[in-house]
Amino acid sequence: MARKAAAKAPKTNAMRALDAHKIPYSTFLYPETIHSADEVAALLEVPAGRVYKTLVVLADDNRHLLVMVPGDRELDLRRLARSVGAKSAHMALQRDAERLTGLKVGGISPLALLDKRFEIYLDDSAVAMDDLYLNGGQRGINLNVRVSDLVAITGARLIAATVPA
Repeated sequence: MARKAAAKAPKTNAMRALDAHKIPYSTFLYPETIHSADEVAALLEVPAGRVYKTLVVLADDNRHLLVMVPGDRELDLRRLARSVGAKSAHMALQRDAERLTGLKVGGISPLALLDKRFEIYLDDSAVAMDDLYLNGGQRGINLNVRVSDLVAITGARLIAATVPA
């Protein structure tokens, strides 16, 4: 069962960024062996559509994107490319995503990468919610934040990037 972080929970760069901007959040820990948004949602006892995953996408071969999408939807690369004004887009390989972000897949968070040169996008399905869950910058840590705060701190642009799974 996921639990709210205790005092001994590690402080990640994502949490430090939220703290520095005085943005409230809740921390939830779960086993690092869990990688899917569906599994995290089940542990948190929330719909998979409230758990967002951060995907590393390469557009036009020289643009690095972080795209936050809900766990119950699929990234549509053509739709994403159109939404960001790119000719093409493809998912980064796991090794490339980890090299570019310095984080392990399953632990990638735009909140931990604010000072990096990524374009940050949020699927527009998020506007229907007050808050969502996203990775906290390390496998096994999820943060619950208000959508408006997430957009404000990351500068994420809302785009149409997904289709139903």
